[in-house]
Amino acid sequence: MAGNIVILNGAPRAGKSSIALAMQADLPGHWINLGVDAQNATLPPALLPGIGLRPGGERPDLEPMVQKLFLALYESVAAHARQGFDVVVDVGHHDAYSRPLGILPACARILADFDVLFVGVHCPLETIMARRNGDPDSLYVKGEGVPAPVQRWQDAVHVPGLYDVTLDTSAMSPEDCAAAIGRALAALPRPTARAQLAALTPLS
Repeated sequence: MAGNIVILNGAPRAGKSSIALAMQADLPGHWINLGVDAQNATLPPALLPGIGLRPGGERPDLEPMVQKLFLALYESVAAHARQGFDVVVDVGHHDAYSRPLGILPACARILADFDVLFVGVHCPLETIMARRNGDPDSLYVKGEGVPAPVQRWQDAVHVPGLYDVTLDTSAMSPEDCAAAIGRALAALPRPTARAQLAALTPLS
């Protein structure tokens, strides 16, 4: 029997990693986290920031590799789920590259045979900036107001925003978020991300 798949999609510092840890601690099953941080830890410097490449078309030279890295990640997600593992994927999808790359619908096609819960992890900009500025060791962009790269993430990461579950981490703890995901996984029948995301796939 295939495992569950939960995609956590949101901007950096929205709280996705904390939710993934809470899911591993609180939800039944063996949850494997195959998100952006896990993948980037395996990459050589030449491929960084990998799938964490932020919106704005800053690295057209890296974009073909970003496409391949996303597809490889989702193939790995499918492989783990096929073996019965539950998988949580911590990512920030966007299509604000130097040109549209269509990565999200391509990844959805890879998971077409699985039940998927697609979760939008929202967080107000003021909370995101407080988290960025409050971490002196972080490499995230910091500063007064909202720096342009942070605003671009906020504008791009939830397009088109077709989610099964939406969470606001400024109002919910990681444990609350994990519990909400657990309830959504237990609720049958429920919509699946593959059905929603199929609507994004261009017709040939």
